Amino acid sequence: MQDSNIRSVLTAALLAGAAANCQALDLHSNLRNGQSVPADYYQNNFGCTGKSTSPMLEWKNAPAGTKSFAVTFFDKSAPTQSGFWHYLVYDIPASSNKFELGDLTSAKLPAGAKEGNTDLGKPGYFGPCPPVGRKHTYEFTVFALRTEKLDVPANATAALTSFYIWLNTLDRASFEVTAGPRK
Repeated sequence: MQDSNIRSVLTAALLAGAAANCQALDLHSNLRNGQSVPADYYQNNFGCTGKSTSPMLEWKNAPAGTKSFAVTFFDKSAPTQSGFWHYLVYDIPASSNKFELGDLTSAKLPAGAKEGNTDLGKPGYFGPCPPVGRKHTYEFTVFALRTEKLDVPANATAALTSFYIWLNTLDRASFEVTAGPRK
């Protein structure tokens, strides 16, 4: 009986030590969590006149078993029942862990990475553009995925692509920024 108790205590200590050494996926950017996005990051559409500049994104501490990554940019405050998808990229090789300022364009993505359709009905990065007089909250998220390639159907909506990402997520990390109100 005493051996059983000692084994239980040792097992618990080992598990606690292993859990303490586990680190969650971590996402960093040149933008700070909660920061108001500079005007040149806005898209050049819908009355906004920015350059649609994407921020620098860098992640670390991917969990064991990560075979690829996905990155999304989502407007949580859009006046729809489901927000607004500004960007989705998936099948990012597991060897990648950073996008420099302005890199979220098809020409600068790593080989094999695929852009999904946004809520504008086409792929490509679209910076924020809140309606006049309203402040919006936007979320950047990196997902560590358990598969090298997502089996996303051609011409899938942003919502369907995000569902495939969710189905294969091992871990994720996010930060939020705001934009607006515009005058």
